[in-house]
Amino acid sequence: MQINSRREMLRRCGAGFGSIGLCSASIASQAIAGSSNQAMIAGDGLHHPARAKRVIFLFMNGAPSHVDTFDPKPALKKHEGESPAEDIAGKNRAAGLMPSPFKFAPHGESGVVMSELFPQLSRHADELCVVRSMHTDVPNHEPGLLLMQSGHQQPTRPSMGSWLSYGLGTENENLPAFVALSPGLPVVGPQLWSSAFLPGQHQGVEVDTNQTEVDQLIANVRHPSMNRQQQQRQLQLLRQLNAEHLAARPGEASLETHIRAMELAFQMQREASEAFDLKQESTQTRASYGDTEFGRSCLLARRLVERGVRVIQVFYVKGNQKQPWDTHTNNNASHEKLCADSDRGTAALLQDLKSRGMLEDTLVIWGGEFGRTPYAQVDKKKNTTKQGRDHHHTGFSMLMAGGGTRGGLTYGATDEFGMHAVENRVHVHDLHATVLHLMGIDHKRLTFRFSGRDYRLTDVHGRVVNDLLA
Repeated sequence: MQINSRREMLRRCGAGFGSIGLCSASIASQAIAGSSNQAMIAGDGLHHPARAKRVIFLFMNGAPSHVDTFDPKPALKKHEGESPAEDIAGKNRAAGLMPSPFKFAPHGESGVVMSELFPQLSRHADELCVVRSMHTDVPNHEPGLLLMQSGHQQPTRPSMGSWLSYGLGTENENLPAFVALSPGLPVVGPQLWSSAFLPGQHQGVEVDTNQTEVDQLIANVRHPSMNRQQQQRQLQLLRQLNAEHLAARPGEASLETHIRAMELAFQMQREASEAFDLKQESTQTRASYGDTEFGRSCLLARRLVERGVRVIQVFYVKGNQKQPWDTHTNNNASHEKLCADSDRGTAALLQDLKSRGMLEDTLVIWGGEFGRTPYAQVDKKKNTTKQGRDHHHTGFSMLMAGGGTRGGLTYGATDEFGMHAVENRVHVHDLHATVLHLMGIDHKRLTFRFSGRDYRLTDVHGRVVNDLLA
């Protein structure tokens, strides 16, 4: 019987989802070139040589305060309690300008200035690329989260991890290309790792890091009664039945996705048991990350990228607190606790990657959906003893490290109060374009035709910020 394509050969050989890396490579030229521009692709399905092979996005749900972390503003102390030039009287329970109580100092040979809230991360100052001029479109969590994760304020768009999975595939046939680590669902939920209209195998696999045992981390990873040989026979029968059904309905994406999902689940039983078992790490390594949800997630992220997972999304969620960094009240005390946890896990991850020779081609991103106001926010009773900070989208900070970025760089600036990005402004679309560029992809050419038009992660926007590249 004649075989006309690689995908047909893989399906008939029963490789299915286990061959997702090869399958993705076979469609990479169409995925990256786009349906309207069948341009030639540089070797290995890339537009240009990649600087990064994998991405870990440490996402601080709720939005950290830039003026308390990476963007010192002495003018806030000088004008404490005053209203800035623009009128904030109509803002949500806004009070006057509020200085940060935390000290800032330069670190490393590069002199990157950071808050005292990050004593461990400051030791990696020369690996950090601090972008102080981020801005986004809206100061509300749901659209802000969606824009940061998928490039669009509305749902039903593919997440960045799904786009990278679609364009590049995975390096491990027994693990998914894209994993979302979160101790409980964040605000918006699964849409943040959705594949939307992209083929379903590029959906992020959610892992509940509230749990510590492998069987609890990934629901139903083991069959309750069948052994591996029995499952293999069952899977072969299902594959035959599904192949007959699919043959009468060629190109039915949902059925093909279902077949691949079952096969990946079968392959993961062996691989995931090892990859997700933190007990295989030394006591010293586990202690360096800290025994918190975020610390364990960072350690899991390192273990997964080490085994070929392409994209890891780590969401900072704590129990019922879906937005821990959303400090409308008691901003200072809250940031002390949150930064201590984040500082430890982030620094341990960077050190671990560096010691294993992986930081050079692993891109680590740290940040939230926007920043927080330089002025105070009081409660409904106008209590000033536990002042917070409101949402702020016109100027905030994010970090990048490794993966071809310029270490020891502080890029861009906000105005004297930290209100607006005014120098070398970087939009979320620019961040996405730069991440794709580091992964070897031209963001304008990674497209997917759906509902009569070509879609991409950056929509019709975005530019690569070359100044951030090493």
